[in-house]
Amino acid sequence: MASKSDVGAPRSAAPIVSSAHLVSPQSAEMSEFEFGLIVAGNAFHRWVAHCMSAAGLKDLTPLDVLVLHHVTHRARDKRLADICFIMNVEDTHLINYSLKKLQGLGVVASSKSGKEVTYSATDEGRAYVQRYREIRESCLIDALKADDALNKDIGELARLLRVLSGMYDQAARAAASL
Repeated sequence: MASKSDVGAPRSAAPIVSSAHLVSPQSAEMSEFEFGLIVAGNAFHRWVAHCMSAAGLKDLTPLDVLVLHHVTHRARDKRLADICFIMNVEDTHLINYSLKKLQGLGVVASSKSGKEVTYSATDEGRAYVQRYREIRESCLIDALKADDALNKDIGELARLLRVLSGMYDQAARAAASL
């Protein structure tokens, strides 16, 4: 994050972007952000897949891993629609495919109450998630060496990402109506 002395300071280098043709004179920073998001998103996806593989659950896509984490979250049964909503995934087929794959591996179970189907992590699934957590602590969190200031910056970045995701969702709705 920029310090107060950096605010208003002239930029010394051209923006680092992946698509120069999209750079807007109104906000070159948005193109820089989008490039950072692409790179960080890909690194994050690679990380979660490798971390879960190290935990012993191999050949999962990043989405599979994230679905397993969400199904495990707060030890509550989840409906397909709820998982899609929380993960901001529009295509229910993607989540449904991951759930079927995870059920086949024995880490997620489904139950039916009337027409309602819910999903939960099995004991085996929770064990893999716990092992993932241990690996995450040793490989990522310990390497971060975050102090209070860095943790505050990370929290602010998380808030900003939530705000921007809402803006992107609104822009997607606007573009879909054109």
